[in-house]
Amino acid sequence: MSLVELVAGRAPGPGGCRLVTIDGRSGAGKSTLAERLGAELGAPVLSMEELYPGWSGLAAAVPLARDWIAAPLWRGEPARWWPWDWARGERGSARVQPVAPIVLVEGCGSGAAALRPFTSTAVWLECPESDRDRRLRSRSDWSGYAPHAADWRAQEDALYAHHPPPDVTLRCPPHGSAA
Repeated sequence: MSLVELVAGRAPGPGGCRLVTIDGRSGAGKSTLAERLGAELGAPVLSMEELYPGWSGLAAAVPLARDWIAAPLWRGEPARWWPWDWARGERGSARVQPVAPIVLVEGCGSGAAALRPFTSTAVWLECPESDRDRRLRSRSDWSGYAPHAADWRAQEDALYAHHPPPDVTLRCPPHGSAA
């Protein structure tokens, strides 16, 4: 069964939305997978990057994702969040995502335990550290990420130490091919 078939076959929450999370460590290919899956399903893709309150905010974004996105969609209400403006270091104007049959949330922490009660499918993207490091270093935003890489990795370690098992684990493709 393909991931598209799995997601489409899952029951929606009481509000009519199937929330799909795509989690994994930095550089695993979460954004690429989410964009591809979103296109195949005709589903919007939301990014955890809009929720992190700066470079030390991985854990702080999880309750925001639950309260601003997952719980409202589960109830059949629009999601409303205030994206982090990375240049200014503060929250920006509100964004709204109406309830849709399927909504994807991708990014580190999206599959955390606090979101699981509202999630129809939780995907974990597994990728060897060497491949993730190569991918990160080849990204156009590497120079902005590099000074924070060690701290971010420590935050990932702390968060994922208590990470519940995912519904679906996917392996990333080899470096150089589409993730």
